[in-house]
Amino acid sequence: MSYIEALAGPLLRQLAPETAHHLALRVLEAGGVGAPGIEPDPILATEVAGVSFRSPLGLAAGFDKDARAVPALGQIGFAHVEIGTVTPRPQPGNPRPRVFRLRAQEALINRLGFPSEGLDAVAARLADRPRDLVVGANVGCNRVTADPIADIAEGITRLGSLVDYVCVNVSSPNTPGLRDLQTGSALDRLLEQIRLARREVEDAAGRPLPLFLKVAPDLSAPQVQDLVERLIRQPVDGLAVSNTTVARPPTLTGRHRGEAGGLSGRPLFEPSTRLLAMLYRMLPRSITLIGVGGVSDATDAWRKIEAGAGLVQLYTGFVYQGTGLIRRIHTGLAEFVRDSGHPSLAAAVGTRADAIGEARPDA
Repeated sequence: MSYIEALAGPLLRQLAPETAHHLALRVLEAGGVGAPGIEPDPILATEVAGVSFRSPLGLAAGFDKDARAVPALGQIGFAHVEIGTVTPRPQPGNPRPRVFRLRAQEALINRLGFPSEGLDAVAARLADRPRDLVVGANVGCNRVTADPIADIAEGITRLGSLVDYVCVNVSSPNTPGLRDLQTGSALDRLLEQIRLARREVEDAAGRPLPLFLKVAPDLSAPQVQDLVERLIRQPVDGLAVSNTTVARPPTLTGRHRGEAGGLSGRPLFEPSTRLLAMLYRMLPRSITLIGVGGVSDATDAWRKIEAGAGLVQLYTGFVYQGTGLIRRIHTGLAEFVRDSGHPSLAAAVGTRADAIGEARPDA
């Protein structure tokens, strides 16, 4: 933990969640990051969709929506940073307050609704991004739009040449109708259009553009089966599992536990990890999985990998625990790989998917 973080942490925790978030981003954007993070152990290096990662650990979309602090986020130790969700046109998102802490569970509820400065502002910042850091762009649609699929395709064509991969967000619970794009004929149309947009970028840039899709943890068994069948027919390079949940476990406490929005943090770990394992068992190995949801320590990150994740992303755990969590996870993951006897981190991916995918929800 940096000296600045040690001083600012107690202050940030006294501020409203969104105010604290914006202040932390301003500090990072201004370069207030302290000493650089420790370089990950080489045993953690991996390759996903043709992209080389120093480690599997990255920052999930939602923290740096407008690509304001990408260099600093790489400096503090993340091996990749996913910015966004970015919408084509600027929009303010939902009315405040719209982010709520559940401290006892290290959880958050948010109903931000894609606040975004829009493609023009984000593209300008990404043009100057560091080239030694893997950067992804998470793209979505405006709340008021005649064609959400066209919005998403525009995000790919505008940002695809500026990043190492693009992730399509069809799973936020805070934009009406968005989750309808995860299944059925709507998913077929989406997959067709985003693949065409990707091809346009690849033809212009002269290099491959990995394309990921981010899904919800609240899919029913028939919806999961439908998703898998359609992805087999029109595959993408990766699936981020998962976004926030609209479920409210009975174990939640705190006066904000009933707020509307998506729940993230520790309570999301088990359902998102079970879904991850299920999808690993059902999808072809050519589709890489990204484990997102409730990662709070190295053990959680390792379990995501055993469940089938080639990459792991943080958000809420980072908000609560700060930069020290990045170092602890890197150190712990390297120990797990060596203790497992696997020659590489990639060799451990999915090794417990059967057991994790079949675990009872209350196990």
